[in-house]
Amino acid sequence: MRKLGLIGGMSWVSTHRYYERISAIVRRRKGGHASPPMVIESVDFSDCYRLQTAEDWQLATEKVGAAAERLEAAGAGMLVIGANAIHKAFREVSARVNVDFLHIAETVGRKMAADGVQTAALLGTRSVMTESFYRRHLVSHGIDLLPPEMAQVDALEKLIYDDLIAGRNNREAERALKTMLTDLGRDGAQAVVLAAAELEQVVDIDATVVPIYDAMEVHAQAAADWILGDD
Repeated sequence: MRKLGLIGGMSWVSTHRYYERISAIVRRRKGGHASPPMVIESVDFSDCYRLQTAEDWQLATEKVGAAAERLEAAGAGMLVIGANAIHKAFREVSARVNVDFLHIAETVGRKMAADGVQTAALLGTRSVMTESFYRRHLVSHGIDLLPPEMAQVDALEKLIYDDLIAGRNNREAERALKTMLTDLGRDGAQAVVLAAAELEQVVDIDATVVPIYDAMEVHAQAAADWILGDD
């Protein structure tokens, strides 16, 4: 198996899910007591939390870029960033190392295109839903994305940062997400991308009115495939 480098800590909930999912896939496919060769750099999330200004992003990019360099030095042959929003700094971070990255939106876009999805909606933090750095990767695979509803953007931003990142969820949040998904299906979405790993806490992926593409799940699957040499 090949050694993967995971940049985590954004948030710890997301990092936990990545490690758990990749490990489960490797063990299932290799059998026995197999576990994935991985190196994890968990950055201080307080440096990457609700980034607003250019200075905020510069600091976060430096922290994540330095983490990538340490993972390369530790022998990782492929890197993944275990967060959606920080992919805004993907170009700057990937330019600092000589190993490849698996881009989360690229892996999702490829899978959706292979499944024949043509129209979808994107749910996540404000930057992911409203800026082009994430959306353009899905569009490049022929996915027509519904425009973001600003009321949904505001509600999700508050839910993710105030509750889910701390591992807190409640029935009210579950009902709110169910309503959002129902509305998006009525608006024409053939599928919905969950582009914040924490949203899985309040979405029953197997019991929704539209198919769900959990970006973390797709990303972790692609990472496990690489570890196992199936890329």
